[in-house]
Amino acid sequence: YVAIDQRGQFESVGPDDPAAYTVEGLAIELVEFVETLGDGPVHVVGHSFGGLVARAATIKAPAAFASLVLMDSGPAALSGPRVDGMRALEPVLELHGANALFDAILGQPPGTPDDELTAFLRRRFVTSSVIALRTMGEEITSEPDRVDELRASGVRVAVLTGEHDDTWPPEVQREMADRLGAPFLLVPGAIHSPAAERPAETARLLLDFWLGAPAP
Repeated sequence: YVAIDQRGQFESVGPDDPAAYTVEGLAIELVEFVETLGDGPVHVVGHSFGGLVARAATIKAPAAFASLVLMDSGPAALSGPRVDGMRALEPVLELHGANALFDAILGQPPGTPDDELTAFLRRRFVTSSVIALRTMGEEITSEPDRVDELRASGVRVAVLTGEHDDTWPPEVQREMADRLGAPFLLVPGAIHSPAAERPAETARLLLDFWLGAPAP
């Protein structure tokens, strides 16, 4: 089992070039990393924006991937109120920094005590490259629909989402799964981070998929 930060995120440094943080740029890096493992095709889980990156990598180099799980990720760019909210918060990052933006995303006053999970998410967010955050925000609101390309790759895919995902609606992800001919795996009670919010249920669904058990 290997977990990675994309370049410019948390403990992975990155350059000041915005091109390094596009879906395409990060997909190239993911393919290169997978190939360094040297154990043949790998099972990959891509979460949210990371799902868009993992999808692009799978389309680029399908032989490198034994399977792909798209977790709380969508068929194309975000749209609707979520995008409006992101654009409204853009000045916060530029004027007040990542900590203030994180508070604004949560909708809480600065200085509000964090629980354990929120504290980790904050640390991960504020130590990321501002250039990376800005570029990924632009990418996630402009990504084209590549579902048909992914299906044509021939790689085994599953779509997993929290029951109450507030980023890509579960019904949008279910439709994507139908287009892919892929199982749709719903995590009860989870929102946008099932692995943190419902770890046992998420692990069971992932293992069942990898081991070939029928979807519930």
